[in-house]
Amino acid sequence: MEKLREQYQNEVVPALMKKFGYKSIMQVPKLDKIVINIGLGDLKENPKALENAMNDLTLITGQRPVVTKAKKSIAAFKLREGANIGCKVTLRNDKMYDFAYKLFNVALPRVRDFRGVSEHSFDGRGNYSLGIKEQLIFPEIEYDKVDKVRGMDIVFATTANTDEEAKELLTLLGMPFKNRK
Repeated sequence: MEKLREQYQNEVVPALMKKFGYKSIMQVPKLDKIVINIGLGDLKENPKALENAMNDLTLITGQRPVVTKAKKSIAAFKLREGANIGCKVTLRNDKMYDFAYKLFNVALPRVRDFRGVSEHSFDGRGNYSLGIKEQLIFPEIEYDKVDKVRGMDIVFATTANTDEEAKELLTLLGMPFKNRK
C-alpha cells in the first residue's frame, strides 16, 4: 500500500513544481493529515451506538478513535457540557496514505450512482471536506453486523496555500472530482 506515497514523490511533486513554478521541493504542498469524524445525535436513546461507531471506525482506519465531547451545553438539543457526542480519528504518515488510497480506489467507486466528489468543498486555505452517507462502502464493514447506517465527515488537511493548489494535489493523488460540463 506504499503506492500512493511513491506516486506522490515520483509523479505529483514534479508535476506540481512544473505547474506552479516552485523553486524548492519544500514549497510543494503535501497531505498533512486526514481527520475522520462520526457525530452521534442519537446517543441519549442508544448508549451502545458510541461503542458500535468506534468499532466501525477502528475497522476502517486501523487506529483507535478518540471520543469527542460537547464543549457547551445547548438546551434546545438537550445537550450537557462534557457529554459524549461522537468519535474521531486523525491519520498521519503511512496510515494516512493507506486510507486515502483505499478511499479513492475502493470505497468511493462502491457508492451508488457515483459521478465524483464536489470540487466546491474547499475551505479557502487548502483543506478539503467530504461527507459520506454510509459506512458500508468500506470493504471491512460487514453488512450483517451493522446496527445502524452512519455517515462520517472526512477532512483532508494539506499544506497548500490556495484551493487551486490543494485541488491539483488531490487530483494528482487520485481524488475523483466531478467533471464540469
